[in-house]
Amino acid sequence: MSGYFLYHSIGTFPDKATLMAQALSRFSEAWSAEDDTQWPFALQQRQAFIEAWERLISAPAHSLTTAENVTTALFSLIGGLPAGRLRNKRVLVAADCFPSLHFLLAKLQDRFGFTLDTVPMRQGERWVNDDDILERWGPDVGLALLTLVSSTTSHRCDVARLAEHGRRMGSITGVDITQGVGVVPFSVATLPVDFVVSTSLKWLCGTSGAGILYVQPDLIAQCEPELRGWFSQENPFSWDLDKFSYASDARRFDHGTPAILASVASLPGLQWVERTGVKAIAAQNRDSTERLVTIAQENGWTLASPQNPQERGGSVMITLPDHAVPSEIIARLRERALYADARGTTLRLSPGIVTTQNDVEALGEALQSILRK
Repeated sequence: MSGYFLYHSIGTFPDKATLMAQALSRFSEAWSAEDDTQWPFALQQRQAFIEAWERLISAPAHSLTTAENVTTALFSLIGGLPAGRLRNKRVLVAADCFPSLHFLLAKLQDRFGFTLDTVPMRQGERWVNDDDILERWGPDVGLALLTLVSSTTSHRCDVARLAEHGRRMGSITGVDITQGVGVVPFSVATLPVDFVVSTSLKWLCGTSGAGILYVQPDLIAQCEPELRGWFSQENPFSWDLDKFSYASDARRFDHGTPAILASVASLPGLQWVERTGVKAIAAQNRDSTERLVTIAQENGWTLASPQNPQERGGSVMITLPDHAVPSEIIARLRERALYADARGTTLRLSPGIVTTQNDVEALGEALQSILRK
């Protein structure tokens, strides 16, 4: 029994600790060698991470690079757009986006001359309706940032429908796929999106610090990131101070010396997802989440996630009763080796590959006992 329901936070998979330790040990040995092979080995490991991500989302070669997190990736993209591209335009975002990205956009609007337009939730609803996003999305929207799966409700937006509308409006359309990638199929080859930001945590079972930025090749050619450095060049080892030239591909979004360790530590998780297949991961998750929905309905608990699995990511959220104290419930579950978390009065449950059907039943029984009291 695992009792692990925290894939919305940190994902895991069989033998994760061993495979991560082996990857980090190989890096340690190479980095500590008293020769000149350290950087070639390190950059090869980073490139392997980049290529694994490109395969995962069907991105063209050289269209994706690393970032510390989704916030820095978004900043790099916005700071690279042609001067005035967003000026006097609206930047559209849903109220249930990841807060860190909203914090960034709210600060940048004065500097880049755009107006941040946050689409609210309807009265009594828990996530932003796709129709409301479409209604607010006119030709004056310079950029729209979509959230594939909400971190607080597991609501999955219809990216294909929204992005196609964005193309008709002439907007730049980006997607934060952090809470969905690895358990929800996603391919930039079939979706008209211009950029993608994500991390390698959650369903990809990686570590913090292993973010990515994908940019559609035609848009790459238009961007000149202000956050730039020696790795932004075609040849990072060009030291001529007066002849800086951006790399022709996604490397132009690099800047100073790249961090490597997060890529090394996250690569085993990406490789596990690739070996296992997103369809197989999603099927196992679907069995568990459908059972969680049934348990909630049988007990009269209020779902904070869509009931329709086609509109849901890999998590099921439940609104706790008014009398419940979330921290106490999490502690009581922990005593039974059942691990979840809460955001306010929302209990977040995310079963993954190590979470068995017995774990799901045990969680249901535990919640029945705890909430009765």
